[in-house]
Amino acid sequence: MNRIFSLIIISFLWVISSSVTTFAQEIALLKYRGGGDWYANPTSLPNLIAFCNKNLQTTLNPQPATVEVGSADIFHYPFVHMTGHGNVIFSDEEAKNLRIYLMSGGFLHIDDNYGLDKFIRPQMKKVFPELDFIELPFNHPIYHQFYKFPNGLPKIHEHDDKPPQGFGLIWEGRLVCFYTYECDLGDGWEDEEVHKDPLEIRTKALQMGANIIQYVFTE
Repeated sequence: MNRIFSLIIISFLWVISSSVTTFAQEIALLKYRGGGDWYANPTSLPNLIAFCNKNLQTTLNPQPATVEVGSADIFHYPFVHMTGHGNVIFSDEEAKNLRIYLMSGGFLHIDDNYGLDKFIRPQMKKVFPELDFIELPFNHPIYHQFYKFPNGLPKIHEHDDKPPQGFGLIWEGRLVCFYTYECDLGDGWEDEEVHKDPLEIRTKALQMGANIIQYVFTE
């Protein structure tokens, strides 16, 4: 009986160990108030995760979580992705929670899905009143992880015929927020039939996304 019980315990521990090993980390999509479509690009993060797990040998949970700005659960996720086209509102408490998360080691990737810019900038100013978004130089490590982007962000979708730009908020020497503007990485991560982007464009988007993930987990 003791032998059988021991085997059951060993099997149980093996299952737990295997689960932890297989999916060691989770990333999340940020849910916010204001009416903007935080839920845009529903296939983007699962596709990016699959790409990273295959090509970078990461062990991310295949399904991203959803976390609210003001939730304590945000501290469970080292990487949080934000997207949308419209209005964004952070309450004072939400801004404070996001600030503490970022100062404590968290990372926020904001991807302008076209139309987000005028809303997100004042909200992030509530989070870090003392910081301004600065454009990252092309030699920044985020562009030179497993995949090399010597000219910065790839252009995925044309909107206002502007070049893509990558902006950052830097807290005490650490990049805590990366804002991709006029680029639309998230659209490039979506299933092919959604936007019908050519394979080359979607591959570049996924590679740049993988660089962001690698930067967050290794820098």
